[in-house]
Amino acid sequence: MAKGKRPFTADKRESTLLVLFIPSRDRDERAIDQERWVTAALDFLGRQLGGATAFPQGRDDRRGGRLVFDEPVIVNCYTSEVALEAAAGDLRTFLIEMGTDTGQGAVGLVIDRDYLEIEIR
Repeated sequence: MAKGKRPFTADKRESTLLVLFIPSRDRDERAIDQERWVTAALDFLGRQLGGATAFPQGRDDRRGGRLVFDEPVIVNCYTSEVALEAAAGDLRTFLIEMGTDTGQGAVGLVIDRDYLEIEIR
């Protein structure tokens, strides 16, 4: 590496990580239209926060002591705090709509290292 040259550069304004979890099943273990919500999340985050990437990953959720197997898609979005604050209301509305439509008890998201959850009633 040449002296003074950095192999990677980052725009510090877009270093806030937002992570969304798009479920594959509702609370009663019925399959949902996951592709619809992955597409909607990528579209929303692209318009509001400058883009996102989705990839599959497995996890387990507990519901009343009963293990629920889910295959969520994880969506990562690097954005700025300013953009995230500006889109916060729309993001909350989107997450509540997704959680309600997919029959979730809550919708989880991560901002940087903080796990947040919106309860769906």
